[in-house]
Amino acid sequence: MALAVVTSRALDGLDAPEVHVEVQLANGLPSFTLVGLADTEVKESRERVRAALQQSGFEFPTNRRITVNLAPADLPKESGRFDLPIALGILAAGGLIDPVRLAGCEFAGELSLAGELRPVRGALAIGLAVRRAGLVRTLVLPAESARAAAQVAGLDVREAGHLSQVVRALLPGPDAEALPRAVAGPVPAPAAGPDLRDVKGQAAAKRALEIAAAGGHSLLFVGPPGTGKSMLAQRLAGLLPPMDEDEALVAAALQGLSAQGLEGRAFGQRPQRAPHHSASAPALVGGGSPPRPGEISLAHGGVLFLDELPEFPRSALEALREPLETGAITISRAARQAQFPARFQLVAAMNPCPCGYLGAFAATGRACRCTPEAVARYQARLSGPLLDRIDLQVEVLAVRPAELMAQPDGEPSAVVALRVATARARQLERQGAANALLPAASLDDAVRADAAARRFLQSAAERLGWSGRRLHRTLKVARSIADLAGSDAVATVHVAEALQLQRALPTS
Repeated sequence: MALAVVTSRALDGLDAPEVHVEVQLANGLPSFTLVGLADTEVKESRERVRAALQQSGFEFPTNRRITVNLAPADLPKESGRFDLPIALGILAAGGLIDPVRLAGCEFAGELSLAGELRPVRGALAIGLAVRRAGLVRTLVLPAESARAAAQVAGLDVREAGHLSQVVRALLPGPDAEALPRAVAGPVPAPAAGPDLRDVKGQAAAKRALEIAAAGGHSLLFVGPPGTGKSMLAQRLAGLLPPMDEDEALVAAALQGLSAQGLEGRAFGQRPQRAPHHSASAPALVGGGSPPRPGEISLAHGGVLFLDELPEFPRSALEALREPLETGAITISRAARQAQFPARFQLVAAMNPCPCGYLGAFAATGRACRCTPEAVARYQARLSGPLLDRIDLQVEVLAVRPAELMAQPDGEPSAVVALRVATARARQLERQGAANALLPAASLDDAVRADAAARRFLQSAAERLGWSGRRLHRTLKVARSIADLAGSDAVATVHVAEALQLQRALPTS
């Protein structure tokens, strides 16, 4: 009887818990048994491993009883990532490779029938898990996956293209051949996005966009068709400060867990997701078996743009409530839970009524055809609790064609982004986070509103019947306005502008 243990990792949300692949070769009726809560993809590895070993020139123990246990037994395992550890465990149990060389290494990779290594999903999540655990380990991965994991600084990541190449590196004695160290590919320069100077007019909406970028606030544009709501929203990501290393790694790891996989050109750039309004609740928040991140998690650290907001399914919109508050989403199933970060910046756009022309007759010459009841039903698709979580609600007015043609080009995004970066630096120095993320306990110390500003805001909140959440969010917006102005204290003029950015939907 011979036993070998190979270390690998599974995926559980964004985490990658350690898995011990235990392989036993024993006398008895020939069989190949795989246990340890493995799904169909993992169980099919028996045939892939058998063919890969034989095609690579290694003897498969057809006359032995093979038992493979994936421990811990209560952790679900999926995908073909365990093909390589299982194959190495069989060879180690048979005495072909040195078990001592397996210690201190972790392996993951899917095998083709010819023994070639194919990339696995979540390689960057594996690297992050090893770094968080503080382990000194050598990761052996397929070449493409290894280059992704190498983005995590301080890890020893080795790449391999074939099973035989890994085996040669694990041979006993001086015959071992070292695997090449994986090197992360060069980070390309950020692609030039749409520029804010292309948007003519709409000074109030552009000011709201700048404030939202400075403080990390959520934003809703309301206006008739063709007024530039989508153009403005698409330019928000270009105003945000660059991502730091941790943000970039987590965002890339989430993208690596998605069905599309990690795109190298997107590393370090703030994601911008814009799902269609037919998207379901699981498509937005995540789901499936095993759970995978949805659009809100794929927008982590960046922008989530929801155009035609009332057209989204009600269940999908209501699912945004908790992530907007907590910055995370927990997907619960009967047997397990998976948590994904979802600290995104929401920017949404909508028409004021079903036909879109409510209150736009003076500029467009088109009268609204909707009845008051139809307008009320349309606007009621957005619940009060959801609107209460959107910091800025701005009306984007229609502009006459003559006025639009006469408008000069606006400020370029680079100029506005510089002001945003200066304001965000003030926030990080003062409280270590953007204003939108300020907890209630530290709000007073960070806002530093004078007495007149507080009295003015209190009077407005009582007259408008605001909730405590809306009051706090308005204070945070006023703090962002003060940061853009370079002011240490929030004055009445900052509160007044914040109030102007809380306009209700038009009803007539």
